[in-house]
Amino acid sequence: MPAPNPAALEFLLTRRSRPAKLLQPPAPDDAELRTLLTAAARAPDHGKLEPWRFIVLRGAALARLAALTRELGGARGLDPDKVEKDASAFDGSPLAVAVIFSPKPSEKAPEVEQLLSAGAVCLGLLNAALAAGWGANWLTGWMAHDREFLTRGLDLAPHEGVAGFIHIGTERAAPPERPRPDLDRIVTWADA
Repeated sequence: MPAPNPAALEFLLTRRSRPAKLLQPPAPDDAELRTLLTAAARAPDHGKLEPWRFIVLRGAALARLAALTRELGGARGLDPDKVEKDASAFDGSPLAVAVIFSPKPSEKAPEVEQLLSAGAVCLGLLNAALAAGWGANWLTGWMAHDREFLTRGLDLAPHEGVAGFIHIGTERAAPPERPRPDLDRIVTWADA
């Protein structure tokens, strides 16, 4: 049995995402980000397929994705306020990592397990950033499911998608705590 790690457990019991709109520079440098990505890549991965990859987005890349969000959102007739909110997440972010779901052919690991692995990578990156003292938030939005955005904005292959955009930076203010799930309402104890 592994040795208990009370500090890690306390972190998990108190972790709190930081809203992307509250993030500002500085963001992790390349060496710091490499450590965070290494931690994220230790996610459960049935079959060792690595059905995910990373695209690191900074500066002009974020501005380009914000402009594309506005262009495509307008063309699709989406609510302008929502489009602007989604675009501003890119505009205002000092750094974002797109976690790309890239399933691999496998008889052993069905695509749903590979998708769950990509989700675990997102949470791993989010938690690694928070544990390292950065503010971080996991976002998706309609853009993560819009094929034209994925092709033009991120140059994804037809079988790939976005599991999440992990925004990382320095928080301007700590967010208030939010209500957490009531375990008595969501847990069933099946002892027999």
